Amino acid sequence: MVNKNSNISVMKDADGRNIVFINDIKFKGKRSVNWNDVKNYLEEYVGDVYTIAETNDVIYIGADLPDEYTGSEYTESLRGAQAKAKANASQGIPELLSIATGKYFRANKANKHLRDAKYGWYRYNSRFALPVYGEDGEIERYNLFHASILIRHATDGKLYLYDIIDIKKETSNSLS
Repeated sequence: MVNKNSNISVMKDADGRNIVFINDIKFKGKRSVNWNDVKNYLEEYVGDVYTIAETNDVIYIGADLPDEYTGSEYTESLRGAQAKAKANASQGIPELLSIATGKYFRANKANKHLRDAKYGWYRYNSRFALPVYGEDGEIERYNLFHASILIRHATDGKLYLYDIIDIKKETSNSLS
């Protein structure tokens, strides 16, 4: 798997669970995230295909991902550190998919998704770490986050990355 960004690595924590380390903050900002920049970045993934190692599920990146990822109700509700975490998680999509675990099925409940998720939804769990910089501009530590990866099972029978949601900082874990 080749990532468009060489500042990404996958490592194991003390419990043997994978973490995607995103070693650079691409989407910065004092106040808010520029979601148009994130959307433009995500468009580079459209057409790519990745495999979830645990299940061997093949995940496609469709043309709807940039809009959904940056304009979903969930994204619009994010503020501060969570918004920046989601924006920067976009850099590690190949790795986040690769290490995803805990496949869980949910039936389609919304009529608006009958066309794009005819066969329902899958959720997977994934984890990533983002650097925290000190006054000197050097990385002091990493904050660890959990995320749910939302996959739609489309009419064509393929699985498509739809969004990354439920991003939560793992408060007990700061990695030095």
